[in-house]
Amino acid sequence: MQANLNRYSRQILFSEIGEEGQKKLRDSKVVLAGCGALGTVIANNLVRAGIGELKIIDRDFVELNNLQRQILFDEEDVKRNIPKAIAAVEKLKKINSQVKLEAVVADVNFTNVEAVVEGAKLLVDGTDNFEVRFLLNDACVKADIPWIYGSCVGSYGLTMNIIPGKTPCFRCLFETAPLPGMAPTCDTAGVINPIVNIIAAIETAEAIKYLTGKFEALNKDLITIDIWEGSFEKFNIADRRDKFDCPCCKQRKFEFLEAKQGSSITSLCGRNAVQITQKSIGRVDFQELAERLKKSGEVTFNKYLLKFSIDQYEISLFLDSRAIIKGTNDFSVARGLYAKYIGT
Repeated sequence: MQANLNRYSRQILFSEIGEEGQKKLRDSKVVLAGCGALGTVIANNLVRAGIGELKIIDRDFVELNNLQRQILFDEEDVKRNIPKAIAAVEKLKKINSQVKLEAVVADVNFTNVEAVVEGAKLLVDGTDNFEVRFLLNDACVKADIPWIYGSCVGSYGLTMNIIPGKTPCFRCLFETAPLPGMAPTCDTAGVINPIVNIIAAIETAEAIKYLTGKFEALNKDLITIDIWEGSFEKFNIADRRDKFDCPCCKQRKFEFLEAKQGSSITSLCGRNAVQITQKSIGRVDFQELAERLKKSGEVTFNKYLLKFSIDQYEISLFLDSRAIIKGTNDFSVARGLYAKYIGT
């Protein structure tokens, strides 16, 4: 036992953790949703810190443009066309063989999200779109599992802790997902790795506080940072839970979990195409979306639909947010393209 603790000696010397806190970390199970920019940094930090068990779920494969910011991957992973969750676990096992690691290669959706979070002491967000976060929020609030939200794009990032029954939930702050194309993504606005590391570091620190039982030290605000502008702000959000009659944490209506919000997806027979239909979302501003997308691929639009081509794929987006994605029959690939380029 003592030999195992020796590897964490510098961390144990920190009085807020100590040997007792280290043992609590060892006994903790964390679920990490998403293993991209934020997720790889968080996974690296938590595994080095000595948590007992980490389950990583991600739907994507490693691509060359990931390497600028996703620290667990390398060029060999790109050549092997390997899923991110698998590649991450391979690296993490070499970093700390004492941690129990599980890779889940899957798209988080309303059919599996409750199984994803089951048994977790804490969930940490490394995802890249609003719909998945609304699903995670529903599942965690329903199961009384705390989770840590984090997001970054460009040079800007934000994070907050969500403790069911004690803090505002994700839907208290974000009542609905933004209209498609209204929220920038890493694939339309880019991202620089310093902001990724900062937001991931804060998420990791908050996770360690929670897992070691230092609840009084937990951040209670929404933190926003712009590393390019040099700004750091904290917003008191405590009253949102009292002032807003939240459908999720107040009314206990889990609309995303019950597929009353979000999207549905179907394969278009014989067309090598997938259709994604959004629910409860308004009309798309094609002009604004086209401005975002033209940096990444070829865009044309008229008053009825927008067409966007990237690599071997073509996305046809309609005013009601419905999209037909040509070039794949894989639901996970289609969802990933929609999330990357349309932005929900």
